[in-house]
Amino acid sequence: MAEPVVDIQGLNYSPDGLPVLKNVDLRIERGDYLAVLGPNGGGKSTLLKLMLGLVRPDGGTIRVLGLRPGDAGGRIGYLPQHTEVASSFPITVLEAVCMGTVRPGFRGMSGRHSKIDHEKARQALKKVDMLDAQGRSLARLSGGQKQRVFIARALVDSPELLLLDEPTASVDSASRTALFTLLNELNKDMTVIMVSHDISSLASGVKSVACVNRTLHFHKAPEITDDMFTMTYGGAGDQCCPVELVTHGHVPHRVLAPHEQADAVSTSDEGGDS
Repeated sequence: MAEPVVDIQGLNYSPDGLPVLKNVDLRIERGDYLAVLGPNGGGKSTLLKLMLGLVRPDGGTIRVLGLRPGDAGGRIGYLPQHTEVASSFPITVLEAVCMGTVRPGFRGMSGRHSKIDHEKARQALKKVDMLDAQGRSLARLSGGQKQRVFIARALVDSPELLLLDEPTASVDSASRTALFTLLNELNKDMTVIMVSHDISSLASGVKSVACVNRTLHFHKAPEITDDMFTMTYGGAGDQCCPVELVTHGHVPHRVLAPHEQADAVSTSDEGGDS
C-alpha cells in the first residue's frame, strides 16, 4: 500500500487544558481532494496548523508526506484564512507570489528575489490565470483576483500537497465558482485539503469529507451522512434535522430526513432548495 500523504493517529490538542481536538484519526491518500467541514471553533483551522507544524499536539502522531510536521518545506503549499492587504502596501502581484518561495538564503520582502524566483512566480500565476496582472499592485485587485494570487503564492514551489483555509470566505459567488473550478484543475497534479464551514462546497468536485467538531468523522465520498451531520453540527433525536448534500450538475441539493412534524417542515421549507 502506498504511503499516505497525511497520516494522523490518536491526535489530541488541548491548549490551556481546553480540548480543541480529541482522539483524531485521519489517513489521506495521494490525489485526494478533501473537504474539511464543521462549525466555527470546531478545530478545522487548528487541524491544518497541526499538519504544518505551526502548533504541536499534546498526544498522538502526525506524518505529512512521510515526515514530521514542519519538515516537508516547499512540498506543501498553504493558503491561510486571513490574507488582507492594506491599500497602502507597496507590493506587486509578482513580488507577492515570490514571497512563497522556500529555499536557503530566501530574502523575504527585501525585493532581491532571483530570476529563478521570478520565473517560478510567473509559472504559478499562469496556472491561476493571473499572469497578465504580474505588474499590478496587489492591493488594487478584487477579492477573487487576490485569492488567485495567494493560491499562486502557495503553488510557487510546485507542492505535492495544497492546504487551503476557507479559500472562498471573502469572495463573491462568481469568484467562488471560478475558484472551485481552479481547485479541481489543481487536484489533477496534487492532493488538496480545503477547510470550509459551508457544506455546499461538496458540490464543487471534492472526493472525500472530514467533519470536525473536536472529534473527526471521515467519509470517502462527497456526502455527509446523518451521523456525521449530527456529530458535527449538533442535535439529538427528533430535534435534529440531518442534511445530506448531493451533486446534480453544478447545483447542490439538500435532502431532509423525515420529521414527525411533517406539516410544519413542509411549510417552512417552501421556496427552499429542490
